[in-house]
Amino acid sequence: MNLADYDALSFDCYGTLIDWEAGIAAVLAPWAKDVGLALTDEELLRAYADNEARAERDTPGALYSAILADAFRRTGKTLGRDVSDEWAARLGASVPDWPAFPDSAEALASLAKDYKLIILSNVHRAGFAGSNARLGVEFDKIITAEDVKAYKPAPNHFDALDGALEELGVPRERLLHVAQSLFHDHVPAKRHGLPSVWINRRHDRPGWGATPEPSDEYTYALEFPTMEGFAAAARAAKEARRAE
Repeated sequence: MNLADYDALSFDCYGTLIDWEAGIAAVLAPWAKDVGLALTDEELLRAYADNEARAERDTPGALYSAILADAFRRTGKTLGRDVSDEWAARLGASVPDWPAFPDSAEALASLAKDYKLIILSNVHRAGFAGSNARLGVEFDKIITAEDVKAYKPAPNHFDALDGALEELGVPRERLLHVAQSLFHDHVPAKRHGLPSVWINRRHDRPGWGATPEPSDEYTYALEFPTMEGFAAAARAAKEARRAE
């Protein structure tokens, strides 16, 4: 793969650009302490992962704030503890508080010089607006779960992406998908016939964290542990192409 061959990049946001595991754990950990559970952040995230995926499958038209609250209640049942309405609402409203990875804003600013940037996110518009303020870049197109009434790995985001490319005047073969989650993104990208790059944010930690383990086939052409590394490689490829 030559990164200079692409004119647009579609991104997953949460897990790739925004540290959703840190954001979720910041609510789950104090709740666990409050209800007498001696669990690590990693244990809590593992318990949470499948419950969020189930909530998204069961209520694909719900706003992500409601999905978070529902997933939290389901996680409580999994762990044998009740989740109060107050705790559920706290997680549901927490998306704008989730931190960006330290390299995300600078990497996006660099990539924006050479590529159209598109967001494909399992979130509601208001939640992403809060996150976008942390990322500091103007995306050329934003496609949320609220827009497509479904959550990845359902195909709706990728179906909507085809229309976005036509609107932006970018041929489909000039698009590259960039994401952390094999389950949410690389599986449906393969089904949709899109090449992808894996930003392996958990490269230094075992397990899947807040993301379910993928059960279907996936592929990715390149792997980077950080957005910084990916942006540097993309910049070098574009500079080499310009020098030809």
